[in-house]
Amino acid sequence: MSQPVLIEPFFDPDSCTYSYLVADPATGDCAIIDPVLDYDHAAGRVSRASADRLIDYIQAHSLKLTWILETHVHADHLSAARYLQTRLGGRIGIGDALPLVQQNFAPVFGFDPVLYERQFDRLFADGETFALGELSVRVLHTPGHTPACVSYLIADAAFVGDTLFMPDSGTARCDFPGGDPRQLYRSIRRLLDLPGQTRLFLCHDYKAPGRDQYCCQTTVEAARAHNIHVGAGIAEDAFIALRTERDRTLGLPRLLLPSVQVNLRGGELPEAQASGIRYLKIPLDVL
Repeated sequence: MSQPVLIEPFFDPDSCTYSYLVADPATGDCAIIDPVLDYDHAAGRVSRASADRLIDYIQAHSLKLTWILETHVHADHLSAARYLQTRLGGRIGIGDALPLVQQNFAPVFGFDPVLYERQFDRLFADGETFALGELSVRVLHTPGHTPACVSYLIADAAFVGDTLFMPDSGTARCDFPGGDPRQLYRSIRRLLDLPGQTRLFLCHDYKAPGRDQYCCQTTVEAARAHNIHVGAGIAEDAFIALRTERDRTLGLPRLLLPSVQVNLRGGELPEAQASGIRYLKIPLDVL
């Protein structure tokens, strides 16, 4: 019998992102996966309403935040990891292939990759396990969308980041620096080798045509049978052709540049200059 686990989704409509609070009912220890820091790009203004909803839930249910987990370096929202840690404690973790993303973006923003790597408390190896109260969390490297994506397996649930979407929406793009559709296909196959009843919790949903509700979860069995990109035995080369052609039609996410430079620092915002003002960099004619 699987261990009991409490899972509460939190949806950010601006970026269509799902964050998750995962708790061990026996101990009250909890983790937050992929938290969102609100950001008004036009005004250059940060706010924290989404993160505060998570804090309110934790405090209302007398939980203890022990882990803040990122599935990857997100390109569509800023991470609230550092803010949550400042308010409630806990350790910030991400996959140990993080330096591959840093190598791609260090020249773009002109930063020191080693300094950025130290912003994380734990870099998880593939197959590594760690404790969440009495629950065991297993880390699977699932690269392809980015070279450093990971999924977290907790009891009968897998938190898969941007690797998979709902079956009627398919899979994530692979055209960011370091992305690779062949890697993505093989990562997805690794997930689909999990038991059929495994619940897959997704980082995004955009409501596929014909569906009027957002959804945050599916199952391995449903993905195997019905995912429009990889289900029903779609072969690797066919997927690569489909994914590559689809990616050619996509523009860059509107928050890519602010998101990456903050998220590579574990959600740490840039230091203020002598004026007291913080600045994000917008490189020109690079991406």
